[in-house]
Amino acid sequence: MGKVKTLKEAASLVSDGDRLAIGGLLLQRIPAAFIRELARQGKKGLKVMKTAANYDFDLLSFAGCVDEIAAGFVSFEAEFGLAPNFRKAVEDGRVRFEENSCYTVIASLRAAAFGIPFMPIASLGNSYLVNKFKEIENPYGEGKVLAVPAIYPDWAVLHVHKADEEGNAVIYGPVYEDLIMSRAARNIVLTTEKVVSKEDIKRELDLAVIPGFKVRAVVEVPGGASPGACYPYYDYSSEHLKRYLSIRDHEGLKRYLDDVNP
Repeated sequence: MGKVKTLKEAASLVSDGDRLAIGGLLLQRIPAAFIRELARQGKKGLKVMKTAANYDFDLLSFAGCVDEIAAGFVSFEAEFGLAPNFRKAVEDGRVRFEENSCYTVIASLRAAAFGIPFMPIASLGNSYLVNKFKEIENPYGEGKVLAVPAIYPDWAVLHVHKADEEGNAVIYGPVYEDLIMSRAARNIVLTTEKVVSKEDIKRELDLAVIPGFKVRAVVEVPGGASPGACYPYYDYSSEHLKRYLSIRDHEGLKRYLDDVNP
């Protein structure tokens, strides 16, 4: 069965309760179209993770799709303020926030990518986050290190610039944590600005950082990161983000999801 699918087909692969590592960073190259489709399909009980999030985790919180969020930071950038729906969901007890540093999110994914049970990291100093993790003795010298447990996402959901039909994908510019997510996750869903030939990918092998062998679905979605940016193709949309942040209830969210294409 081919990997090229519609957005609806790809989102249907995700089961309630699955753990998702969501690619991109803040408003940069987020799989926004896929996030909206998860909300349209009414997914429940999802566990999501990344280093720094805003629109993606805020919308999933608003739509009631997530039970748990692990992140170092969830907030819109200075122009837009905090992430109101994420914050309310946490305050109301509808979402459990597993607060991390960006460092520890990456460490948990790196351990999974390496196939080891934990990743030792240097001390976090006086941070209260130290209490989340176990200390172990340094077997090669004096002192202790923190042991961050591996987390194996069921899915890495990534937006890329182009991919072939097998899921080999090119990213221009910063990769963020997408590469390590692709190694840590059991399966990958790619949304892409364009599906191209294998020959096209081969011409830019140094940028083809996502290998196709774990990819379960490739979805061509031009503008699929919007309202976020996808350098160098388009910038984020302030107008769209302000519209989203003006929504006050679930009826408004439903109208928004119905109006935004895809």
